[in-house]
Amino acid sequence: MQISIDLSLYPLAQKAYKTEIWAFINALKADAQVKVVSNGMSTQVFGEYDHTLNFVMAEMKKVHQTVGGAVFILKIIADDRFREYEN
Repeated sequence: MQISIDLSLYPLAQKAYKTEIWAFINALKADAQVKVVSNGMSTQVFGEYDHTLNFVMAEMKKVHQTVGGAVFILKIIADDRFREYEN
């Protein structure tokens, strides 16, 4: 089964918030098993359900361990919506 995750990261009270956001996005892009698309409002991650969800959660945990105060907003659908970007 495939999954599509739309997520946003909001590091709280961080002067270097853009650095934290880009570090998170780059960590997501480092996994060859997922496809990652970023834009000015959110990041979308696509891949096999179990791997992708576990991978994203592990990266979120790393952010919470290093940054502390951070909010994640996620939308998850059990479908491969990447095809929307392939045209």
